[in-house]
Amino acid sequence: MAQRKHLNDFLRGRIIGRLEYGRTHLEVSEVLGIAQSVISRFWQRFHDDGNVSRCYSTCRPRVTTPNEDRYLAVTAKRNRRSTASDLSLQLPSRFSLQSDSRRTSIWRAPGTRYHQENTIERHRYEGAGWLVWGGIILGSRTDLHVQSVTMTGHIYRDVILEQHVRLFRGAMGAEFLFMDDNARPHHANIVD
Repeated sequence: MAQRKHLNDFLRGRIIGRLEYGRTHLEVSEVLGIAQSVISRFWQRFHDDGNVSRCYSTCRPRVTTPNEDRYLAVTAKRNRRSTASDLSLQLPSRFSLQSDSRRTSIWRAPGTRYHQENTIERHRYEGAGWLVWGGIILGSRTDLHVQSVTMTGHIYRDVILEQHVRLFRGAMGAEFLFMDDNARPHHANIVD
C-alpha cells in the first residue's frame, strides 16, 4: 500500500489555479506528479464548498491498530464466551516514558518522592526587580539609570522611553535609530 503524503496549502492552490486556468486533470497530474484521482477530488471539493484545506477529524483517536483489531476479532470467534475485559488482557501492554508533552516521566517506588536522591534543588529569587538602563549615542554613553522596580511594559514606556529616549530622538533628528534587547516587557502592546 502506498504511503499517503499530505499536500501543503501552496500545492493545493497551484492545483486549483491550473484547473481554473483551463488545464485538464491529466495535464495537472502529470505536471505536478500527483495522481489524477487526487486532482479530481480536490476539484470536486473546491466546487462543493470552495475550500480544499485538509479536513481534520474531531473524533477520538484510535486506541488499537488494524492488526490488533483483526487479532481481537479472531480471538473472539475462537473463544465465544470471552468478555471484552478478557480480550483487553490479551493485547500486549504498552507504555512510554514520554508523555504527549514530551516530558520525561520518572518512575519511582511509592513513598520515595521527597528522598534526597529524587529531588533537584532550585533557588528562585522572588524579591523586587531592578531596572538598569543605559544608552549609547554617537559613540558616547548616557548615564546608567538604576531603579528598584519590576519591569513592565508601562514602566518601560514611562521611565525609559518618555524620560530618556524621547529627548535624544528630538536632538538626533532623522538619523535616530532606537534598538532594544528584545526583552518581552519592551514589546508590550500599550494603548492609552
